Amino acid sequence: MMGETEMRCQIHTLYTKVDVNLRSLRKQNITSSETLTDGPCDVDFVESVEYIVEPENYMNFSQFSIDYVDREQKLYFDDHALESRFGGRQTLEEHKNSYYARDQTLHCGFVKGPVGYPSTGYDLNEKDEEYMAHCRIVVSSCIFGNSDFLRRPTSRMISTFSKKNVCFMMFLDELTMRKLSSEGHVPDDEGYVGLWKIIIVKNLPYADMRKTGKVPKFLSHRLFPSAWYSIWIDSKMRLQVDPMLIIEYFLWRMKSEYAISNHYDRHCVWEEVVQNKRLNKYNHSAIDEQFWFYQSDGLVRFNDSDLNAPLPSNVPEGSFIVRAHTPMSNLFSCLWFNEANRFTSRDQLSFAYTFFKLRRMNPGKPFFLNMFKDCERRAIAKVFRHKAEDLHPPPVSRHFYS
Repeated sequence: MMGETEMRCQIHTLYTKVDVNLRSLRKQNITSSETLTDGPCDVDFVESVEYIVEPENYMNFSQFSIDYVDREQKLYFDDHALESRFGGRQTLEEHKNSYYARDQTLHCGFVKGPVGYPSTGYDLNEKDEEYMAHCRIVVSSCIFGNSDFLRRPTSRMISTFSKKNVCFMMFLDELTMRKLSSEGHVPDDEGYVGLWKIIIVKNLPYADMRKTGKVPKFLSHRLFPSAWYSIWIDSKMRLQVDPMLIIEYFLWRMKSEYAISNHYDRHCVWEEVVQNKRLNKYNHSAIDEQFWFYQSDGLVRFNDSDLNAPLPSNVPEGSFIVRAHTPMSNLFSCLWFNEANRFTSRDQLSFAYTFFKLRRMNPGKPFFLNMFKDCERRAIAKVFRHKAEDLHPPPVSRHFYS
């Protein structure tokens, strides 16, 4: 992997600038009547990474400093001892204050208990952590609980530049690694299966495998502290577009710091709640508790007739996320993770609440989120069905602590 200065120079000499009015593009191409389609739509990617250049002053977004709660000392509630938890024990006041885009220290996973307490989970090999600390551009995915097949990126579609400079990281637990090895996916001497660098996670922090999956999905800025950009791809998808072309189109060209697609069928959280209950995706009482909390804190129905709405949909299809690791993007990711940690692992229920509360609490500090069309997501990767739909019975949600 080349040095930071050399890599920055190559990215700057690689590229063309395109000015696009993002708001009008979103309103023109995404409407509430968009329905599920099986095929992709055309995406105007540049022909080659050789023709791209990182725009000057691209990282000129809202600037502030955030740090993370590393250890909690108070593990008592009503004089009862409490176990330490990976997500920590955030109070209602801490939850409210964490939404301010300002210099702060907030909960964002990886919280340790007092000295002498056992690990809270997501334990990684020290050599893997050292490798991850040097990654600048990351594509990551995960499989926990032997819930899916290993789908390798289409190598012929990935440029030599990306193969040399992008970290392709696949997080697995030991059970999944044993199963994949029995199917012929045996890592080579350097720990690779195809382009994927295999990272074994021990001591999973949650019994709910979907909730454990939120760690690499939302917390790439914590797992890869030196990264400039990251792309999350769900294990049900096989990447078939070069990562640098994705970053250019969805972030640089759209002048955004975070990109995610709209849901293919639903656009209102109210609809998502009904669907999750109808399909028994999670404990109904836990969904009700979460939904009640969000409504009491200002969440309203999606209005598809509002042309000034900041998002074309309030429900994302969260299987593909493109991020610049800016302060606001990192804060949003921490906040979204905290909602999934606090309530259900159904992150489509918490996305709109997180986005609109962050926006409401920081009127002078915009968050540049590009919600693109679902058919564009399907152009990026081939979509399959998960091998397993029900990984573990979902637990009830947890309350705030005083």
